[in-house]
Amino acid sequence: RTTHYLFIVVVAVNSTLLTINAGDYIFYTDWAWTSFVVFSISQSTMLVVGAIYYMLFTGVPGTATYYATIMTIYTWVAKGAWFALGYPYDFVVVPVWIPSAMLLDLSYWATRRNKHAAILIGGTLVGMSLPLFNMINLLLVKDPLEMAFKYPRPTLPPYMTPIEPQVGKFYNSPVALGAGAGAVLSVPIAALGAKLNTW
Repeated sequence: RTTHYLFIVVVAVNSTLLTINAGDYIFYTDWAWTSFVVFSISQSTMLVVGAIYYMLFTGVPGTATYYATIMTIYTWVAKGAWFALGYPYDFVVVPVWIPSAMLLDLSYWATRRNKHAAILIGGTLVGMSLPLFNMINLLLVKDPLEMAFKYPRPTLPPYMTPIEPQVGKFYNSPVALGAGAGAVLSVPIAALGAKLNTW
């Protein structure tokens, strides 16, 4: 029993760190808008893989939401740390994971804990909803470009330092591209995670 709970804690912590690092493009405001599509793909797949693996291991609907809540708490702690260092409140944007994870849990519960339905339906719902929720989240940021130029990250390599605004230059519709790519990629990667869970 101790090993069982220890494994759950290890999976939750490590998956959280992986997901947060995969969301580095939106976690800091300086590259949030220009890399929105990359964020949507990485976060959709990371959330689905981690949540599906974790949820199938426990077999309990609601586990995905718990998983997303852990990630949110981790990120708010990091946001507070940057704020304490003198950076503005909007320097770090906390991604919105919980509503998409709730949809994943709902699909698992509504299909009577059918793991294939959770992967197909839940994965698609996550891939389509997460970019939308996070686009709304980014609209609440006061001025991402001002944050990028006025408060560059100390860990940002020189070749990545913003030179000129790139917003809207590469993508006509970041929400559509992010949602489409996220929804398409979430399902097969979640299936791989479920396959690994059965080994």
